[in-house]
Amino acid sequence: MDNIFLEIANEKMEGAIKAFENALLKVRTGRANPTMLDGINVDYYGSPTPLNQIASISIQEGKTLVIKPFDRNSVKDVERAINISDLGLPVQNNGDVLRVTVPALTEETRKGFCKDVDKMAEEAKVHVRNARRDVNEEIKKDKTIPEDLSKSYLEDIQKATDEAVKKIEEIAKAKQKEIMTI
Repeated sequence: MDNIFLEIANEKMEGAIKAFENALLKVRTGRANPTMLDGINVDYYGSPTPLNQIASISIQEGKTLVIKPFDRNSVKDVERAINISDLGLPVQNNGDVLRVTVPALTEETRKGFCKDVDKMAEEAKVHVRNARRDVNEEIKKDKTIPEDLSKSYLEDIQKATDEAVKKIEEIAKAKQKEIMTI
C-alpha cells in the first residue's frame, strides 16, 4: 500500500517551504532586487494592477532599481504606489523613468533583518508541524489501517517533518549570511 498520507504531508510541507522562500525575496539585503517591488499594486485606470505588469524593472549599478512604465501617463500613479508601500525607499521621478535607490544597510539594520528572517523561519516551521499534526490525525482516525502500518506511516511523516525543518533552517542561514555580507 502506498503511503498517500506521506505524499499529502510532503505536499503541504513543500508549500510551507515555498511560501517561506517567497517571503524571503522581499527581505532587503542592501542590493537592489526587482522582487522587492512584488506585491505593489498600481491604480491603473481604476483597477489595481501589479507593478511588474505595467512597467519594466531593471537594476542599475547594483543599488538602483529603474522602473520604466509602458504608459507614460501612469508614471505618477507608479510613483504614488511605491511611496505608499511599506518599502520606505526614496523614489526619484525623471518624467519617463522612476529610480529607486536602495541605501546601504547599517549593522543594526542588518541584525534586525536577520531577526525578521528568524521569525519567518519559525512561522514556516510551525506550518510544517501543523501539516504533520493534520496528517497524523487523519492516520489515527482511519481505523482501516493496521496498527503496525499506522506506526510506520507516523515515523515516515516524522522523518519528512525533520527534513523540512532542516531545509528551512538551511535556507534561513543562507539568507542571514547574504544579509550580513557587505
